[in-house]
Amino acid sequence: MPDSRRRAVIFTAAALAVMFTYAFIYQYAMATYEGVQVGYVQSLAIVVETFTTTGYGEHATLWSSPPVLLLVMAMQATGVGLLFTTLPLFVVPLVEEALATAPPTNVDLSGHVVICEFTPRGETLVDELRSRGVPYVVVVRDRETSQQLYEDGYTVVHGDPEELDTLEAASVGDALALVADADDEMNASIVLSAKELRDDVRVVSVVENDEVADYHRYAGADAVLSPRHVLGESLAGKVTTAVTTEMADAIVVDEDFEVAELIVQRDSELVGQTVAESEIGVRTGVNVIGAWFRGEFVSPPSPNAVIDEHTVLLVAGVEHQLSALKELTLSESRRHRRGSVLVVGRGAVGATVSSALAKADVPYLVVDKEEKPGVDVVGDVTDRETLEAANIEEARSVVLALNSDTTTIFATLAVKQVAPDVEIIARANETGSVSKLYRAGAEYVLSLSTVSGRMLASNLLDEEVIAPDTQIDVIRTRAPQLAGQTLAEADVRARTNCTVVAVERNGELLTDLGAKFRVRDGDELVVAGLDEDINRFNELLG
Repeated sequence: MPDSRRRAVIFTAAALAVMFTYAFIYQYAMATYEGVQVGYVQSLAIVVETFTTTGYGEHATLWSSPPVLLLVMAMQATGVGLLFTTLPLFVVPLVEEALATAPPTNVDLSGHVVICEFTPRGETLVDELRSRGVPYVVVVRDRETSQQLYEDGYTVVHGDPEELDTLEAASVGDALALVADADDEMNASIVLSAKELRDDVRVVSVVENDEVADYHRYAGADAVLSPRHVLGESLAGKVTTAVTTEMADAIVVDEDFEVAELIVQRDSELVGQTVAESEIGVRTGVNVIGAWFRGEFVSPPSPNAVIDEHTVLLVAGVEHQLSALKELTLSESRRHRRGSVLVVGRGAVGATVSSALAKADVPYLVVDKEEKPGVDVVGDVTDRETLEAANIEEARSVVLALNSDTTTIFATLAVKQVAPDVEIIARANETGSVSKLYRAGAEYVLSLSTVSGRMLASNLLDEEVIAPDTQIDVIRTRAPQLAGQTLAEADVRARTNCTVVAVERNGELLTDLGAKFRVRDGDELVVAGLDEDINRFNELLG
């Protein structure tokens, strides 16, 4: 029963109890103080007339004693109070609920993705599917949530995703794939139901706990994703590239051509320059695809955009070009730090970060509030004493892998207060917290919901995504309409916001693409851009 109906039932029962009680009191008062015998039913009628303000008839002439008059006034006040309480708290919501359009309980779709339950990563996934023109439906158990999503423009089916009838109503029989995105136990049940309904449907299950992944595979899941593990690996990758000139987390497009993210550190020589002034392309030969400016991604970046210590460059090039740019992004003072990386939080993400750092031979210390295996310093990272015990002043970097975004934001402020020059790489659970963490002083922030949604989209659509924590796709495609034109004549960036980062011609990958480079028939282009921009490129030039 919805909360509004439950409250209405409780209120009605309480109001009836008050009226029945007043009827007994009125019957007693009339006999005791007025000497008039009144039946209980008649007393109840008088109480109802009082509460509903419809009048009293001939009984009003019988009231003369102060106790009875006080009783009548009390009944009037109670009736008015109940009336004013009833309308805004119960009657209005019930009327609104009755007039509201009920969320759908079935859809008629095909070639779509069924998303069971709705989470922040599901929101990212829906954005990805929409950008690619792939239909979807979200199956939600809670009626109020499904109603809100429906009103917000989502394609929704209200029902229990563990039930065969609900999945059938969501057209699983004609679906491209199904995503189980509730808790670990419910997801296993959803997988079993989906496979019972249609054995060959592709099912992707999301798990919070890596240890249960095998159970989901045994249930029939075609793929089991652990976003926290991937997030931990990504955070560790940013640390290792921050303390060494090696491009450990670059994404290989071809044998000698890579795409990478590079964090511009606080006192590197690039800070304070515009993209044009930095002459990154001229000095290193890389192709700047895009950049994050305080958490906002721009592709391609404006030549007048100013590079600061919160800028993250997304670039493409061969190994020696990327290494040359990496030298420009490193901080001279941080380059010589000899302390450890502080990993704050020993949960699933923190444990993955620690493991990745150990494999990369990067020294680290783990800080956690609780004493447990793998924790080196026990204490609250927002306390100066804990930070000093962890030797924060000499730390190479700090990785905040905490479960609470509020705590992460406060910890960022605390670390910057004690050690303003230390680099902070932070995990965020919600995308809305990313900008706050950048304002608090973090150099790089990864959102769990973004990583999860991108992982799901890449897995479902089988597209090449360079990294799950970005919105950039790198695709290989042919563009027959560009044949015979130079890149300057085609004006690809202005028309689509995409960047042609390489061209494969006769089995050879060409990466030195100037404005005068001319596209030929049969060329396969390596194109990078946002999801919607890639779609625009294919529509205009494919």
